Amino acid sequence: MQCRFIGLFEDKKLIGVALAQFLDLNMLESFGERDQCLKTSVRNFVFRNFASHVLFIGNNMLTGQHAFKLACEADTQKATKALHVATDALKTEFTRLGKKVHIVTYKDFDSEQIKLFDEQTFDSLYQFSTQPNMVFYVREHWKTEEDYVSALNKKYRDQYKRARKKEQGIEKRRMSLNEIKENQEQIYKLYFHVAKNAPFNTFFLAREHFSVFKEIFDEDFLVYGYYLNNQLIGFNTMIVNGDSLDTYFLGYDDSVQREKMLYLNMLYDMIACGIHKKYREVVFSRTALEIKSSVGAVPIPNFGYIEHRNRLINRWMPQLFDYLEPEVHWNPRNPFQN
Repeated sequence: MQCRFIGLFEDKKLIGVALAQFLDLNMLESFGERDQCLKTSVRNFVFRNFASHVLFIGNNMLTGQHAFKLACEADTQKATKALHVATDALKTEFTRLGKKVHIVTYKDFDSEQIKLFDEQTFDSLYQFSTQPNMVFYVREHWKTEEDYVSALNKKYRDQYKRARKKEQGIEKRRMSLNEIKENQEQIYKLYFHVAKNAPFNTFFLAREHFSVFKEIFDEDFLVYGYYLNNQLIGFNTMIVNGDSLDTYFLGYDDSVQREKMLYLNMLYDMIACGIHKKYREVVFSRTALEIKSSVGAVPIPNFGYIEHRNRLINRWMPQLFDYLEPEVHWNPRNPFQN
């Protein structure tokens, strides 16, 4: 991954900033090992041969609108037009570096944010919809985790009690920078086990990723370790983002996760953290949609724009997109009492 940072100016005044990430997917050994089927094989072939150089306008490591931030007085449509010009300049730059950009994509915008884009400027791009961003909204009157549990209906209150009973024997604690460094190999092992078994990946983190993040963000990057018999068997991470708590990467020992319902307990712990620290929302991102729905997260539709440099391929983008974005079937839940 190579990052570029874009400044948007009006009369020499900075009125916006944007993030671009260039990914060379040829560097990946695997796009994900969980699903082995014809559609997955076709998708992987397409990426390897026709879409390996991808330029994201936005942050591919987070779900949600992390593409740009504008000053209040900025003209949004003029700004997105300028962003389009900057994107073309980046394509030229990477071509000079010997890396022709196959695909450009602007990600992840909700139904209101996507309206900021000038339709005429982006008419050659295909507007797509991806898996939703799962967001848990903290109710104002909740002061403790018990307030959340009381709001659940009986079925999901029983689920909560069963999960909490299963986790007996596990010690949870917030990890310092030194503890993260001391456990770096185990943290990476736990992360990589989860990542490689995902249905699809466009990157894998560096081994020192979590310690570097902790050094940079300090108290705004939270890492919690889960220990069984003094052995680290799981961890989760969160980023403080204003009045939101953004969940980040996690990892676990799969055998312990099943026995101890570790993943579900992590979701409850992140909700408890959001309540205790008085955040407005906990952003759970995409993936594992149904289980996140079962703890009270709601789906927020995500939209974006995508374009292939080959005009013929780009004409077929609506049909090809199904192979680029894995299809997920799930049933939304409502765990709260009416």
